Amino acid sequence: MSLRKKLSIFAFVGLLLGLSFLAGNVAERPLAQSASATPTPPPIVEEDDEVITIDTEAVSVLFTAQDRNRRLLTNLRSEDIDVLENGEVQEIVSFSRQVDLPLSIAILVDTSASQERTLPELKLAATSFLDYSIRSGKDEVAIISFTGESTLEQGMTGNMARLRRAIERVQFVPPSGYLGGGVVSGGGRVPGTPPVSGRNQAVAGATAIWDAVWVASDEVLISAPEQTRRAIILLSDGVNTFGSKKIDDAIQAAQRAEAVVYSIGIGDNFYSGVDKGALQKVSERTGGRAYFPRNEQQLREAFQQINEEMRSQYLVAYEPANQALDGSYRTIEIRIKNPALQKEKVQVTHRKGYFAKTSGN
Repeated sequence: MSLRKKLSIFAFVGLLLGLSFLAGNVAERPLAQSASATPTPPPIVEEDDEVITIDTEAVSVLFTAQDRNRRLLTNLRSEDIDVLENGEVQEIVSFSRQVDLPLSIAILVDTSASQERTLPELKLAATSFLDYSIRSGKDEVAIISFTGESTLEQGMTGNMARLRRAIERVQFVPPSGYLGGGVVSGGGRVPGTPPVSGRNQAVAGATAIWDAVWVASDEVLISAPEQTRRAIILLSDGVNTFGSKKIDDAIQAAQRAEAVVYSIGIGDNFYSGVDKGALQKVSERTGGRAYFPRNEQQLREAFQQINEEMRSQYLVAYEPANQALDGSYRTIEIRIKNPALQKEKVQVTHRKGYFAKTSGN
């Protein structure tokens, strides 16, 4: 065989091998890299999964448990409790103890005339609470003072220097003609009878507690991060003499913001004393507690107990049997079902209800 024929045969074989190699490479390429390849269809999403994602709304409830001696219990299990919504037992989907949850707190300080003599002690105790309880970089606090209107002394921050300065700024500003001791010129009394010389003077001489709670809930805490413990610490005598909001308005605003109200009832007996019933109502309905210290030591102990309670809570979540997105108010009850704990008269504190979402949310 001639050399030319041999080269032709080798060239033909080489051509066949080259075509085979190229074909193999094309076959091994991902379809996305081949210009003529048909795109892979997207994965099929089951319609049922879509319904579960959109329509199911889990409800989370923070709660504390105390024995008959008011000691916090730290060893509860999910099987120790039942969760009821509108009187019906619900299925618990998660249960955990929350000891390190970030805090978002609004401290409300009553600066009306009835707090004139107690305000210095309140400010000292509030500052001590901040120093002892608030973790810079993790927790955040807002300071609000109020008479007939609310003043945001400091928006949400974890900066301790700013918070201390805000508390220092809080002070009693007497209305025009104020002579001290709740007396204004002309013989009038400040509590419950604001001056009639105009709205500004009426506001300065009044106490709008429920307006302040509403503002703290609806304008300050409502925008706090999702994974935080939201709370209001209300420092007041509970005697509301002014404002457009009622106590039920304040409670509903706190519930919508998922904020717990802790009340510290301090008043001056020279005025109307302390309205314990009002402070207990706003606290209990939102899952908090009301304290009525009689001296500076008990005041500091109240702040300490609030701190301990906020740091020793449980978080239980359930998917409501009623999945209607109708905006309705639904009651929540957490019951102790463990017989041994029932004998110990364990008490559970939690918010008493919530507003369901609407289809537009």
